[in-house]
Amino acid sequence: MNIRIRESGGENGQAVDFSLGEGETMHILHPEQILAYRGPSDGRSDRLMNVKGIYRKKRLIQADMSGPSQFTAAVPPGFAIKTVELLEYSDLLYDFRNLFFYSSGIEMHTRILKIKNMLITQDAVKMKFTGTGTIGLLTEGAVYETELHPTEPVYVDAANLVAYPENAKLELTVYGNTLASQHMNYHWKMTGTGTVLYHAGMQAGRLQKEMEQDGLLKRILREVIPFGGVIIK
Repeated sequence: MNIRIRESGGENGQAVDFSLGEGETMHILHPEQILAYRGPSDGRSDRLMNVKGIYRKKRLIQADMSGPSQFTAAVPPGFAIKTVELLEYSDLLYDFRNLFFYSSGIEMHTRILKIKNMLITQDAVKMKFTGTGTIGLLTEGAVYETELHPTEPVYVDAANLVAYPENAKLELTVYGNTLASQHMNYHWKMTGTGTVLYHAGMQAGRLQKEMEQDGLLKRILREVIPFGGVIIK
């Protein structure tokens, strides 16, 4: 199995080239993004997702692609694809809505969040993948990685978190002085071992909107009023 991400350059988005050998299978959760295919006509089999998948992805159909075949899937401008190689000892938890594809041999397991975290993040579950293989994450903007420390916390914007280790200790909070804490989203205060993944899409969109559309008065009010960054959009 070979997966290659092509950067189209400019504002043209990304494309992913897949090359599958005999007996290999890739599950694509956004089959409408498949633009080109080479292989036997029965190498693609679309099917209904299970009930959990339909609810979490807000989609009905996934495509099971089998080898030998080659195909290309593309994502529009503003989105990026991050591939992650899973090993037997991997313990990362993911948001299912970010999943774009996964290879055969990977199983998914549900992890329920704490009630307080559900209410704040409006998210009830995370997914843990077990087995060995490759998954592809679809995010707004590029994905970045930061190593966790057992005692020194890292703060990650809750809206931008993509994946984190199951063993990590999480606490929803804000940080900085009074003015800083009033003008930020909730952050995850995280300690532990392993790698946390987060994307930059929401901040980029917010900055672009401020630069292009917001007037001076709105920008001043957003900075001066407590929690103005949250109240004034």
